[in-house]
Amino acid sequence: MKKNRNVAIIAHVDHGKTTLVDRLLWESGAFRQNQVVAERVMDSGDLERERGITILAKNTSVIYNDVKINIVDTPGHADFGGEVERVLKMVDGVILVVDAFEGPMPQTKFVLKNALDLNLPLICCINKVDRPEARPHEVVDEVLELLIELDAAESLLDSPFIFASAKKGWTAMEPQDGGEGMKPLFDLLLEHIPVPTGDIAASTQVLIYNMDYNNYLGRIGIGKIANGSIRAGEPVAIVNIHEPEKVKQVKIAKLYEFLGLDQVEVQEAAAGAIVVISGIPEIKIGDTLCSPEEVKPLPFSKISEPTLAMNFMVNDSPFAGQEGKFLTSRQVRERLYKELNTDVSLRVEDTDSTETFKVSGRGELHLSILIETMRREGYEFQVSKPAVLYKEIDGERHEPMELVTIDVPEEFMGVVIQKLGSRRGEMLKTSLAKGGYTRIEFSIPARGLVGYRAEFLTDTKGNGIINTLFDGYGPYKGDIPERSQGSLISFETGSAVPYGMYNAQERGSLFVAPGVKVYTGMVVGRNARSGDMEVNICKQKKLTNIRASGSDDALRLVPAEILSLEQCLEFITEDELVEVTPLSLRIRKKILDSGLRAKARKG
Repeated sequence: MKKNRNVAIIAHVDHGKTTLVDRLLWESGAFRQNQVVAERVMDSGDLERERGITILAKNTSVIYNDVKINIVDTPGHADFGGEVERVLKMVDGVILVVDAFEGPMPQTKFVLKNALDLNLPLICCINKVDRPEARPHEVVDEVLELLIELDAAESLLDSPFIFASAKKGWTAMEPQDGGEGMKPLFDLLLEHIPVPTGDIAASTQVLIYNMDYNNYLGRIGIGKIANGSIRAGEPVAIVNIHEPEKVKQVKIAKLYEFLGLDQVEVQEAAAGAIVVISGIPEIKIGDTLCSPEEVKPLPFSKISEPTLAMNFMVNDSPFAGQEGKFLTSRQVRERLYKELNTDVSLRVEDTDSTETFKVSGRGELHLSILIETMRREGYEFQVSKPAVLYKEIDGERHEPMELVTIDVPEEFMGVVIQKLGSRRGEMLKTSLAKGGYTRIEFSIPARGLVGYRAEFLTDTKGNGIINTLFDGYGPYKGDIPERSQGSLISFETGSAVPYGMYNAQERGSLFVAPGVKVYTGMVVGRNARSGDMEVNICKQKKLTNIRASGSDDALRLVPAEILSLEQCLEFITEDELVEVTPLSLRIRKKILDSGLRAKARKG
């Protein structure tokens, strides 16, 4: 077989990366003719399928013209940028996928900048050209403008463009030439992406970029052989560039390479190959496997720092322990520290309390995916409101800033500008987007976006599109007012009763349905006014032997507003927590007793 190719597919979220990989796998014969294969086969996790996003970078490979092409499908969402940053070091070129209608978006800029920093060859794929409102030639110009804006090398401005409809399974050099399948993209890839560099005769160096776990094999390292070759069963030295003095002798138990969606066991692999290594329990991302005779750790790409933090706590509510399997501080702590093995963008720290752990991540979505994963595994715990991480620069407090791009119909522009302005947002520019939308760009503190997305969807009646991108640290912008509406708090413990709920719904919107168990201090709704209010939704109607005409008619209840995990995290204030169990999400006050809450406010 000829020398292989290593390529990553990068794009903004929902521009069609994973669908494109599907088509490449089909065309290469990775599946049998009658094999039943799910759409977006690379999105293997339940959460990825449900949300339609890629969370973890995935490896696969295809064979075309006797050349093995290793493909890495990367996340498109900014919160999982740490995945993109490190896997780009594993490849020798990238395919940039851009939507033929939306054009380059904030995350397109982020992933492209990472590729340019590593000086990787580029193929630009304008996808979804079959959309009725597609404007492929204009998008080509916009991509070139973005390359110029990012100060790309002159050679990259001559990068080839190819047009595609991944959904229909074709690519072509012109947007109107559909029908040749994926062959044009395969041919362009072999012509434009270079063969991996590396000296087979040199001493062994393998850098671990990704981790996996298998119940039978334990921890598994995924990496690229930079130099030399490795064999199953041979001893190697494991070392990290950040701790070069700590060298340990280990042995490779088994060695695999990717073929389609499978991992195929091999006895030996050489420079340029992407391999899967098992049998080394202490292996972690950033480690280098070297020849024991010549230990030389390879540099590992610097991962961007977290910008948001929240506390994970042992559940101490009145309903604690009723729904989860893993409840103790030891179990929660072990699970959080285990996550560090595979997520390099995450930070976990112990606090003064043995029952509280500070977890820092790249954004609300990054942390909420961890919370959702843990609750599905049977964990029960509580989390606090996300708080931004400040930095001290030249004696001044600096905070993480976000670049926000909003596409919105003109009728909703006023309310969006007013709301973001009140959250310390600074409007940078407006321009006419396609399809009757206006595009507005803001620079805003990250804390100004906490709790805004749900509000944004309401304000724009679901017609707005919001995208954010981390934009470094800037001077502290000043205080941002708390949410304008208070909470409705349960007055007693019991089950929600229609009679009590009917009286309470006049005060605001409720989060619980009839029959749901509640406890004193639990937040059961959103107050229509500012400030918190206690309500008794467990109140029963007193029975008498007198029936009055009309008074016993069925009570009309407004349907409950059931909040998702993200909406719960956006809603809570500093004195509230989200109780997370495998079956329930509850919002509660940190101090459940109303008298003690009143004292705490005064004191």
